[in-house]
Amino acid sequence: MGVITHIGRYFLLLKETFSSPERTSVYWRRILEEMDLLGVKSVGIVALLSLFMGAVITIQTKTNIDSPLIQTWVVGFATRQSTILEFSPTIIALILAGKVGSNIAAEIGSMRVKEQIDALDIMGVNSAGYLILPKIIASMLINPFLVMVSMFLSIFGGYVAGTATGIISASDYLQGIQTGFIPYHVTYALIKTVVFAFIIATVSAYQGYYTRGGTREVGISSTKAVVYSDVVILISNYALTQLLLI
Repeated sequence: MGVITHIGRYFLLLKETFSSPERTSVYWRRILEEMDLLGVKSVGIVALLSLFMGAVITIQTKTNIDSPLIQTWVVGFATRQSTILEFSPTIIALILAGKVGSNIAAEIGSMRVKEQIDALDIMGVNSAGYLILPKIIASMLINPFLVMVSMFLSIFGGYVAGTATGIISASDYLQGIQTGFIPYHVTYALIKTVVFAFIIATVSAYQGYYTRGGTREVGISSTKAVVYSDVVILISNYALTQLLLI
Protein backbone atom coordinates (compact mmCIF):
# COMPACT_ATOMS: atom_id res chain seq x y z
CA MET A 1 0.00 0.00 0.00
CA GLY A 2 1.02 3.59 -0.59
CA VAL A 3 2.08 6.08 2.05
CA ILE A 4 -1.20 8.00 1.74
CA THR A 5 -3.18 4.81 2.40
CA HIS A 6 -1.17 4.05 5.53
CA ILE A 7 -1.59 7.62 6.80
CA GLY A 8 -5.34 7.42 6.20
CA ARG A 9 -5.65 4.06 8.02
CA TYR A 10 -3.51 5.41 10.85
CA PHE A 11 -5.85 8.34 11.48
CA LEU A 12 -8.93 6.12 11.13
CA LEU A 13 -7.44 3.83 13.77
CA LEU A 14 -6.87 6.84 16.03
CA LYS A 15 -10.50 7.87 15.56
CA GLU A 16 -11.65 4.37 16.49
CA THR A 17 -9.28 4.30 19.47
CA PHE A 18 -10.68 7.46 21.03
CA SER A 19 -14.33 6.64 20.34
CA SER A 20 -16.68 4.43 22.39
CA PRO A 21 -14.46 4.12 25.49
CA GLU A 22 -14.97 1.30 27.95
CA ARG A 23 -15.62 1.79 31.68
CA THR A 24 -13.19 4.09 33.47
CA SER A 25 -12.34 1.38 36.01
CA VAL A 26 -11.22 -0.96 33.23
CA TYR A 27 -8.99 1.69 31.68
CA TRP A 28 -7.50 2.75 35.02
CA ARG A 29 -6.37 -0.78 35.80
CA ARG A 30 -4.91 -1.29 32.33
CA ILE A 31 -3.16 2.11 32.39
CA LEU A 32 -1.38 1.19 35.63
CA GLU A 33 -0.32 -2.15 34.13
CA GLU A 34 0.98 -0.45 31.00
CA MET A 35 2.84 2.20 32.99
CA ASP A 36 4.69 -0.58 34.78
CA LEU A 37 5.38 -2.53 31.59
CA LEU A 38 6.26 0.36 29.29
CA GLY A 39 7.81 2.78 31.76
CA VAL A 40 9.00 1.38 35.07
CA LYS A 41 10.70 -1.59 33.43
CA SER A 42 12.59 0.80 31.15
CA VAL A 43 14.22 2.73 34.00
CA GLY A 44 17.33 0.53 33.99
CA ILE A 45 18.27 1.05 30.35
CA VAL A 46 17.41 4.76 30.56
CA ALA A 47 19.60 5.22 33.65
CA LEU A 48 22.57 3.35 32.19
CA LEU A 49 22.40 5.18 28.87
CA SER A 50 22.03 8.58 30.54
CA LEU A 51 24.99 8.17 32.88
CA PHE A 52 27.38 7.26 30.09
CA MET A 53 25.85 9.81 27.72
CA GLY A 54 26.59 12.64 30.18
CA ALA A 55 30.08 11.30 30.83
CA VAL A 56 30.91 11.18 27.12
CA ILE A 57 29.53 14.67 26.47
CA THR A 58 31.65 16.10 29.26
CA ILE A 59 34.87 14.40 28.19
CA GLN A 60 34.42 15.19 24.50
CA THR A 61 33.54 18.83 25.19
CA LYS A 62 36.62 19.34 27.36
CA THR A 63 38.83 17.51 24.85
CA ASN A 64 37.71 19.76 22.00
CA ILE A 65 38.21 23.01 23.88
CA ASP A 66 41.75 24.07 22.92
CA SER A 67 41.54 27.82 23.41
CA PRO A 68 42.73 29.14 26.78
CA LEU A 69 40.24 31.99 26.34
CA ILE A 70 37.32 29.60 26.92
CA GLN A 71 36.62 29.16 30.61
CA THR A 72 36.41 25.66 32.07
CA TRP A 73 32.85 26.07 33.34
CA VAL A 74 31.67 26.02 29.71
CA VAL A 75 32.01 22.21 29.87
CA GLY A 76 29.23 21.98 32.47
CA PHE A 77 27.14 24.48 30.51
CA ALA A 78 27.49 22.48 27.29
CA THR A 79 26.66 19.22 29.04
CA ARG A 80 23.51 20.70 30.57
CA GLN A 81 22.31 22.29 27.34
CA SER A 82 23.00 19.20 25.20
CA THR A 83 21.29 16.95 27.71
CA ILE A 84 18.15 19.00 28.28
CA LEU A 85 17.56 20.27 24.76
CA GLU A 86 18.33 17.19 22.72
CA PHE A 87 19.95 14.10 24.16
CA SER A 88 17.51 13.21 26.94
CA PRO A 89 14.20 13.85 25.13
CA THR A 90 15.24 12.66 21.66
CA ILE A 91 17.80 9.91 22.21
CA ILE A 92 15.76 8.36 25.02
CA ALA A 93 12.69 8.46 22.77
CA LEU A 94 14.60 6.63 20.02
CA ILE A 95 15.74 4.00 22.54
CA LEU A 96 12.21 3.58 23.88
CA ALA A 97 10.93 3.23 20.32
CA GLY A 98 13.17 0.18 20.01
CA LYS A 99 12.28 -1.33 23.38
CA VAL A 100 8.70 -0.25 23.98
CA GLY A 101 7.58 0.12 20.36
CA SER A 102 8.60 -3.39 19.37
CA ASN A 103 6.89 -4.73 22.50
CA ILE A 104 3.61 -2.98 21.65
CA ALA A 105 3.67 -4.12 18.02
CA ALA A 106 4.51 -7.71 18.95
CA GLU A 107 1.81 -7.90 21.64
CA ILE A 108 -0.99 -6.52 19.48
CA GLY A 109 0.25 -8.33 16.37
CA SER A 110 0.22 -11.66 18.23
CA MET A 111 -3.35 -11.02 19.34
CA ARG A 112 -4.31 -10.23 15.75
CA VAL A 113 -2.85 -13.40 14.23
CA LYS A 114 -4.37 -15.51 17.04
CA GLU A 115 -7.76 -13.89 16.27
CA GLN A 116 -8.11 -12.55 19.80
CA ILE A 117 -8.84 -9.07 18.45
CA ASP A 118 -11.59 -10.51 16.24
CA ALA A 119 -13.06 -12.16 19.33
CA LEU A 120 -13.14 -8.81 21.15
CA ASP A 121 -14.90 -7.22 18.19
CA ILE A 122 -17.48 -10.01 18.11
CA MET A 123 -18.18 -9.49 21.82
CA GLY A 124 -18.94 -5.84 21.12
CA VAL A 125 -15.75 -4.49 22.70
CA ASN A 126 -13.99 -1.59 20.99
CA SER A 127 -10.77 -3.53 20.49
CA ALA A 128 -8.76 -0.50 19.36
CA GLY A 129 -9.77 1.52 22.39
CA TYR A 130 -9.35 -1.36 24.83
CA LEU A 131 -5.89 -2.36 23.57
CA ILE A 132 -4.34 0.88 22.35
CA LEU A 133 -5.73 3.77 24.43
CA PRO A 134 -4.24 2.58 27.77
CA LYS A 135 -0.82 2.27 26.11
CA ILE A 136 -1.07 5.81 24.74
CA ILE A 137 -2.09 7.32 28.07
CA ALA A 138 0.47 5.29 30.03
CA SER A 139 3.30 6.29 27.69
CA MET A 140 2.37 9.97 27.76
CA LEU A 141 2.23 9.92 31.57
CA ILE A 142 5.37 7.89 32.37
CA ASN A 143 7.80 9.00 29.65
CA PRO A 144 8.24 12.57 31.02
CA PHE A 145 9.35 11.06 34.34
CA LEU A 146 11.84 8.85 32.52
CA VAL A 147 13.24 11.86 30.69
CA MET A 148 13.56 13.88 33.92
CA VAL A 149 15.45 10.97 35.46
CA SER A 150 17.60 10.88 32.31
CA MET A 151 18.37 14.61 32.57
CA PHE A 152 19.49 14.33 36.18
CA LEU A 153 21.58 11.21 35.65
CA SER A 154 23.20 12.54 32.49
CA ILE A 155 24.31 15.75 34.18
CA PHE A 156 25.40 13.73 37.22
CA GLY A 157 27.31 11.32 34.98
CA GLY A 158 29.13 14.27 33.44
CA TYR A 159 30.00 15.54 36.91
CA VAL A 160 31.39 12.17 37.99
CA ALA A 161 33.38 11.70 34.78
CA GLY A 162 34.74 15.23 34.81
CA THR A 163 35.83 15.28 38.44
CA ALA A 164 37.04 11.67 38.55
CA THR A 165 39.35 12.15 35.56
CA GLY A 166 40.49 15.59 36.74
CA ILE A 167 39.57 17.40 33.52
CA ILE A 168 37.31 19.83 35.39
CA SER A 169 36.88 20.80 39.02
CA ALA A 170 33.60 20.25 40.84
CA SER A 171 33.12 23.99 41.41
CA ASP A 172 33.63 24.80 37.71
CA TYR A 173 31.22 22.09 36.61
CA LEU A 174 28.55 23.21 39.07
CA GLN A 175 29.02 26.81 37.96
CA GLY A 176 28.54 25.72 34.35
CA ILE A 177 25.29 23.84 34.93
CA GLN A 178 23.87 26.86 36.80
CA THR A 179 25.00 29.59 34.40
CA GLY A 180 22.35 30.92 32.04
CA PHE A 181 19.76 28.32 32.96
CA ILE A 182 16.40 28.86 31.23
CA PRO A 183 13.50 26.90 32.83
CA TYR A 184 11.56 26.98 29.54
CA HIS A 185 14.12 24.59 28.05
CA VAL A 186 12.91 21.89 30.45
CA THR A 187 9.32 22.62 29.46
CA TYR A 188 10.31 22.38 25.80
CA ALA A 189 11.98 19.01 26.41
CA LEU A 190 8.93 17.64 28.23
CA ILE A 191 6.58 18.80 25.47
CA LYS A 192 8.72 16.92 22.96
CA THR A 193 8.70 13.88 25.23
CA VAL A 194 4.90 13.76 25.40
CA VAL A 195 4.63 14.07 21.61
CA PHE A 196 7.25 11.37 21.09
CA ALA A 197 5.45 9.08 23.55
CA PHE A 198 2.23 9.48 21.56
CA ILE A 199 4.09 8.70 18.33
CA ILE A 200 5.75 5.57 19.73
CA ALA A 201 2.52 4.16 21.13
CA THR A 202 0.30 4.91 18.15
CA VAL A 203 2.69 4.04 15.30
CA SER A 204 3.68 0.77 16.99
CA ALA A 205 0.07 -0.10 17.76
CA TYR A 206 -0.88 0.61 14.15
CA GLN A 207 1.74 -1.82 12.88
CA GLY A 208 0.60 -4.51 15.29
CA TYR A 209 -3.13 -3.96 14.80
CA TYR A 210 -2.98 -4.47 11.04
CA THR A 211 -0.63 -7.46 11.11
CA ARG A 212 -1.70 -10.25 8.77
CA GLY A 213 -0.27 -13.76 8.57
CA GLY A 214 1.63 -15.63 11.26
CA THR A 215 4.53 -15.28 13.67
CA ARG A 216 6.91 -14.22 10.89
CA GLU A 217 4.68 -11.26 10.06
CA VAL A 218 4.55 -10.32 13.77
CA GLY A 219 8.34 -9.99 13.71
CA ILE A 220 8.19 -7.89 10.56
CA SER A 221 5.57 -5.63 12.16
CA SER A 222 7.79 -5.17 15.22
CA THR A 223 10.70 -4.13 13.02
CA LYS A 224 8.54 -1.72 11.04
CA ALA A 225 7.20 -0.25 14.29
CA VAL A 226 10.72 0.67 15.41
CA VAL A 227 11.81 2.04 12.03
CA TYR A 228 8.69 4.11 11.36
CA SER A 229 8.53 5.40 14.95
CA ASP A 230 12.14 6.59 14.70
CA VAL A 231 11.50 8.30 11.36
CA VAL A 232 8.39 10.11 12.62
CA ILE A 233 10.18 11.09 15.86
CA LEU A 234 13.06 12.68 13.92
CA ILE A 235 10.70 14.58 11.63
CA SER A 236 8.61 15.73 14.61
CA ASN A 237 11.76 16.74 16.47
CA TYR A 238 12.71 19.11 13.67
CA ALA A 239 9.17 20.53 13.47
CA LEU A 240 8.87 21.04 17.25
CA THR A 241 12.29 22.71 17.41
CA GLN A 242 11.25 25.15 14.70
CA LEU A 243 7.90 25.77 16.41
CA LEU A 244 8.98 26.04 20.05
CA LEU A 245 12.53 27.40 19.99
CA ILE A 246 12.87 29.61 16.93
